[in-house]
Amino acid sequence: MAVLLVFWEAAVRVTGMPAWFLPPPSRVFTALMETLPLLLEHSRYTLLAALTGLTMAVLVALVLAVVMALSPRIRQGVYPLLVFSQTIPIITIAPLLVIWFGFGIMPKVVVVTLVCFFPVAVSMVEGMQAADADMVKLLKVMGASRWQIIRLILIPAALPSFFAGLKIAGTYAMMGAVIGEWLGASNGLGVFMTRAAHAYKVDSVFAAIIIISLISLLLFALIELIARLTIPWYYNERRK
Repeated sequence: MAVLLVFWEAAVRVTGMPAWFLPPPSRVFTALMETLPLLLEHSRYTLLAALTGLTMAVLVALVLAVVMALSPRIRQGVYPLLVFSQTIPIITIAPLLVIWFGFGIMPKVVVVTLVCFFPVAVSMVEGMQAADADMVKLLKVMGASRWQIIRLILIPAALPSFFAGLKIAGTYAMMGAVIGEWLGASNGLGVFMTRAAHAYKVDSVFAAIIIISLISLLLFALIELIARLTIPWYYNERRK
């Protein structure tokens, strides 16, 4: 990373590239320090939309995964629809969300939910399907209900996959919130970036990108910590 920054700085200065096109890292750092209070203020709105949408995505994904585990027929009908939904670029329906829900937080939350839902749902379903078949048969022989099998076998078996999908969704959450803000909002990092781009303040745009990346990394680290606390047995087995 240090080598890349040095090369970037040197290349911009040697070629005389204008700052409105590609500013050197030193200028980006200066812009970051100058606009940091404003960036943090906008970050509150973006982070709120990201966390709310991520929470909604997790809740819907968990419910749907359990329903599909309870009914193979529902899984056969719904799973292809989940895959098909990912062929529709979210940014193409985002303008409709602004029309339907206005310029408040709701369109951003819906965008984040749509972006984060798929990796969580698929990872949960795949994790349940990878559960120990012998354990499932044993519980069936012992007279366990389908819900007991899901609660005692399928959900614990799916937790490693669930957290893997959740880490992916966590990094997508900020991106989804920013995309929603690009298309219509009064606050947020997406709004900050749009205003800076219109003013040709490319250094400020890069400063916002740095903040978005840092928050995404923090979300990833937080989910990793929660995973280690929730399924320590999984990480202990990996060490072996």
